[in-house]
Amino acid sequence: MAFDGITIANIRSELDHTLSGGHLAKIIQPEPDELILTVKNNSKQYRVLLSAGASLPLAYIASENKQAPMNAPNFCMLLRKHLSGGFLKAVTQPGLERVISFHIEHRNELGDLKEYRLVLELMGKHSNLILVNDENKIIDSIKRISFNVSSVREVLPGRDYFIPQTQDKLDPMSISEKKFGEAVFSRETPLFKALYTSLTGFSPVIAEELCTRAGIDADAAADALSEPERLHLYHTFEHLIEDVRTENFAPNIVYKNGEPFEYASLELTQFPNLEKETYDSVSALIEHYYAEKELRTRIRQRSTDLRKIVNTTLERNGRTLSLQEKQMHDTEKREKYRIYGELLNTYGYSLAPGAKEMETINYYTNEPVTVPLDPLLSAAENAKHYFARYNKLKRTAEALSERILGTKSDIEHLESISASLDIARDEADLQEIRDELADYGYLKHKGPAGRKKKEKARPLHYISSDGFDIYVGKNNYQNEQVTFKIGGSNDMWFHANDLPGSHVLVKSDGREIPDSTYEEAGRLAAFYSKAKTAPKVEIDYTLRKNLHKANGGRPGFVVYHTNYSMMSRPDIHDIREADNT
Repeated sequence: MAFDGITIANIRSELDHTLSGGHLAKIIQPEPDELILTVKNNSKQYRVLLSAGASLPLAYIASENKQAPMNAPNFCMLLRKHLSGGFLKAVTQPGLERVISFHIEHRNELGDLKEYRLVLELMGKHSNLILVNDENKIIDSIKRISFNVSSVREVLPGRDYFIPQTQDKLDPMSISEKKFGEAVFSRETPLFKALYTSLTGFSPVIAEELCTRAGIDADAAADALSEPERLHLYHTFEHLIEDVRTENFAPNIVYKNGEPFEYASLELTQFPNLEKETYDSVSALIEHYYAEKELRTRIRQRSTDLRKIVNTTLERNGRTLSLQEKQMHDTEKREKYRIYGELLNTYGYSLAPGAKEMETINYYTNEPVTVPLDPLLSAAENAKHYFARYNKLKRTAEALSERILGTKSDIEHLESISASLDIARDEADLQEIRDELADYGYLKHKGPAGRKKKEKARPLHYISSDGFDIYVGKNNYQNEQVTFKIGGSNDMWFHANDLPGSHVLVKSDGREIPDSTYEEAGRLAAFYSKAKTAPKVEIDYTLRKNLHKANGGRPGFVVYHTNYSMMSRPDIHDIREADNT
């Protein structure tokens, strides 16, 4: 997990510097395993979210509050009794353990000053929030754990508090060079695994980062490193830990294909080709990272029904197209029947009654040909029979040609909608896609009573390095808007060649568009296409005035005969997105 001991050290530092010396003004428990503490310090008010959720334990200074339940849970009432109005002395972390302790002074009912610890253990499914008194006894916890649940440690009122030692790991903050070597270089495993399984608070990402900084292959066998490599790795490790000791943190998020990929409180140099965003506050990073993750997860979940409809219809149309193309292949013999009929009309007069075939010369090719005959029919009747078969297959081919074009058009339309689902960022985008599916009969329209006021979805808006506005449609209706409403005749239009994707428009505003803006627009068109994972994508570009909408064409489908082409990388990490509010 990215929420490792080093990230927690960064959080602890931020919480300690921001909150220590303040007073605990309010405590709420919005979720069964979550607290929000309101701390007043230096004339400011801070909300601290503490989550002991099994799937996502967290701690950070939150920018937004949550609604308190009508009736406070028992644990929340207990905390209010012992901690409300208390003085926050310090926020600590033992070594690089995934544990944060809030040291709070508070007067009891007799007026005696007592010190309590609110301990947050961020340990996956074993995460917990525990209130401990000055005698190191557990007062209570947000999750009570008996020996029936865990044989390692009971978390019950009156029990001694201790951090469970479930793994034999060493503290990176105090480890010696000798102990480091004995722990890491004795393992017959990849080096990065030897690091994170030997050192407390190290995640696989940080272990790989240490290897990258040392210039050593993370997958190399730990016990096979040379002596100079071992010494260099330890010195690199010391530099990394010194950054933690001196609180020289650099919170950053790495993005891959436009989505949050990884984060850490130390600079991640192992991803030189990926987009990176740095933060002054680790709380801001965590809030942004998980909010964006949650949004994308929610959008994927909300789009599941639409994806199912699109994929099912695509599969059905694929089978239909395959059958139609097979039937079209069967009609290709129609010309042979026409020629048979013509040859019978020309040479059939010489046939003997009851003949089963006629051998003659095909006067189109001057090659010998054998024409099969029905011996019960005359030459003229056989010719008539062949012309009937020819005409039937000709009518079938004409009908099939039209149907195949329609089926291919449906498939192309559905593939464009599938691409739109991959790009959708919010509910408004999904609603536009839902509307399009309904408009073309793939979904039923909701009745007026079932409709809600729609939030208006907008195309993406980027600013090129030269200051030109670039607009990107996220679905077919937005593509239509970008090209035919936002676009002027002398603006430049970009699209992935022969692939579903976004319309990208550069507003020229009467200026000459420089090459760098062309290159950035091409990269946007490549990234927002079905080929975004390819190393290079062919991009067509042309003036907006060269585009025409076919009569009766689907939304976002255009025709153009004059264009240029370029090869573009689907990489947009350095292109600035404008505020779209």
